[in-house]
Amino acid sequence: MTQDRELQALLRLTAWLSPAFPIGSFAYSGGLERAVADELVTDAASLAAWTDTLIGNGSVWNDAVLLVESHRVHVEAMRLAEIAALAEALAGSRERHQETMLLGEAFLAAARAWPDGVFERLPDKVAYPIAIGAVTGAHGIKPEKALAAFLHAYASQAVSSGIRLGVAGQRNGVAVLAGLEDRIAEVARLAAASTLDDLGSATVQADIASLRHETQATRLFRS
Repeated sequence: MTQDRELQALLRLTAWLSPAFPIGSFAYSGGLERAVADELVTDAASLAAWTDTLIGNGSVWNDAVLLVESHRVHVEAMRLAEIAALAEALAGSRERHQETMLLGEAFLAAARAWPDGVFERLPDKVAYPIAIGAVTGAHGIKPEKALAAFLHAYASQAVSSGIRLGVAGQRNGVAVLAGLEDRIAEVARLAAASTLDDLGSATVQADIASLRHETQATRLFRS
């Protein structure tokens, strides 16, 4: 029975963090489009460095910390509301706020196909990592696995955006993902043991790129 539950958890996690899950993540680049326009990201190597930095030291790290905290308190409606408010307040730009809130809303709408009481404990609108953390916690998925899948999904989306923006080809994109594997595992382990005291980022250029994207005249992505 334990193996059956673990397999069920794996299948659900795979579905929820799949690029095919209907949340519209393909429409966002998280500021990467502006970074390409500003020549901060110009090839596969700089795409890998950009993604690595955000995962370990930027907004994605903060998302991972928020995810694991909501995972821990998924049975506590008041705590979920507090963390949801914090996550929304940490969005550093209008587009960053729009991205995380719309992804969270879309995730919850689609994940209701797996009924659970957690949907009643969550606020109607929450940031994406809060939604994932609470739902994976409610379904008994271990936090480190949820984090690894979440971080890998982010990296995959960043690589996909890089390919669409012309800074890497598909083969180079796969190589970037392969090269980030150890980093993703490391950050997943660190985030699994983190608390809200570990929130913090040091990616000023990425934050500025996100802000500058709001006024970019021609663009493929919404952020």
